[in-house]
Amino acid sequence: MHAVKRLWLQKPCSRNMCTITTPQLNYMINTHIHNNNVKYAHKLLDENPLSCNIVSWNMIMTAYVQHHQIGLAHQLFDKMPLKDAVSWNIMLSGFMKTRNTEGLYQCFLQMGRAGVVPNDYTISKLLRAVICTELEVLVYQVHAMASHLGLNLNVFVGSSLIRAYAALREEEALSRAFDDISMKDVTSWNALVSGYMELGMMVDAQTAFDLMPQRNVISWTTLVNGYVKNNRVNKARSVFDKMSERNVVSWTVMISGYVQNKRFMAALKLFLLMFESGTRPNHFTFSSVLDACAGCSSLLMGLQVHLCIVKSGIPNDVIWLTSLVDMYAKCGDMDAAFCVFESIMDKNLVSWNAIIGGYASHGLAARALEEFDRMKNVGVTPDEVTFVNVLSACVHAGLVEEGEKHFAAMLTEYGKPAEMEHYTCMVDLYGRAGRFNEAEKLIKSMPFEPDVVLWGALLAACGLHSNLELGEYAAERIRRLESNHPVSYSMLSKIQGEKGIWSSVNELREKMKERGIKKQKAISWLE
Repeated sequence: MHAVKRLWLQKPCSRNMCTITTPQLNYMINTHIHNNNVKYAHKLLDENPLSCNIVSWNMIMTAYVQHHQIGLAHQLFDKMPLKDAVSWNIMLSGFMKTRNTEGLYQCFLQMGRAGVVPNDYTISKLLRAVICTELEVLVYQVHAMASHLGLNLNVFVGSSLIRAYAALREEEALSRAFDDISMKDVTSWNALVSGYMELGMMVDAQTAFDLMPQRNVISWTTLVNGYVKNNRVNKARSVFDKMSERNVVSWTVMISGYVQNKRFMAALKLFLLMFESGTRPNHFTFSSVLDACAGCSSLLMGLQVHLCIVKSGIPNDVIWLTSLVDMYAKCGDMDAAFCVFESIMDKNLVSWNAIIGGYASHGLAARALEEFDRMKNVGVTPDEVTFVNVLSACVHAGLVEEGEKHFAAMLTEYGKPAEMEHYTCMVDLYGRAGRFNEAEKLIKSMPFEPDVVLWGALLAACGLHSNLELGEYAAERIRRLESNHPVSYSMLSKIQGEKGIWSSVNELREKMKERGIKKQKAISWLE
């Protein structure tokens, strides 16, 4: 028996060599798949057509989907002489894994035309795939189909409907979907709490949580995460402290919540408590902690966290490595940031943005633009954040023509609409170069009203070039948006002083006293 098993693992058995029963074939296929020999498993299928059944085909299709070989899975699916609901579900799962919503929808339509009745898994997959896409309008139709089949009573489908209606911000439909579930379990209650939190209905979420017949660690973490997402981080911490059991996800959610609310020291203190509790951090935890180090420019803590990651044996991962690049860049060590960046095997857009932004923020425009070119050469398409970093690099180096070129490419070549940050960079670029006509023209062409930051950039440029007329206009715009903003007064006072208009300077100072506006004091992190 052992000799035969070894033979199966070495190579597929030919029909001319031996006769294989269906159970034997499926066992051999499963063994090869378990050993990552999907190719041999597929060959077994081809060489034993009389012994294979739907299970044989489905196992190999599943393996292809799990290995992200959706094309091969689709080819096998098309060759299947007979398909069941599981076969169709495997293909739906494959389309979902590759985020091919249109392919998933067409597959679902073909499933109906083939007369195969969808099950709870089918409906749930479809709902998860279409939310937050252009096909989210299908949620109502899928719900109607589920009701027709009686699947809306199923806890699996009901929970998916709750999440779908939360994404659509349909409060009443969300509640009805929960009420329809015949046998509610902790999963459905967790979905309800999460759905209410997503809609900002914190009181209803807390009430649902209090009414839960039983709770698990996911229930508590869902409530904590909901308060974090609604910017109630103190309430989130209060719930977190009441948890009798915490896992790595619970700790990471709370640490990440502090980081999102820019409470970086609180995040680092909580990380130390997590370490003392004996809970082992994962790569998501370390990523959030590194973001906290970057936020408070704590290079020493960042170095200790880096060492901790190495000691923990966590494999290299683009998520925490990118956070490490960002941490070193924001703490001023660009050599270390670049070294870590180069170690990332599968660099993604966020990784490239981190290194380009790092060089840009340190005024190393040539290096930032060099990395930008390298990013495009390897086939990574820039996004809005990339162009903010590139334009910022041009601002620091005074590269007006280079900035204009990239701004135009963003609009035309890449089809990215300019946002406030992009306009602010261009106004800053023109202003620093003393090209106020171009800056004014660009501001007038904007599809939305400029904000305080943009007017502040223009006012700073006016101070640099002693442009009193435009500076007064920019200062007035700032005061309209924020009446007691000290920058508009202090910068305008500086320009007037340089022009020798001391009567206006004294007048501004009197206004500042009347309104209780104090000049901002310079601060330093060094003590």
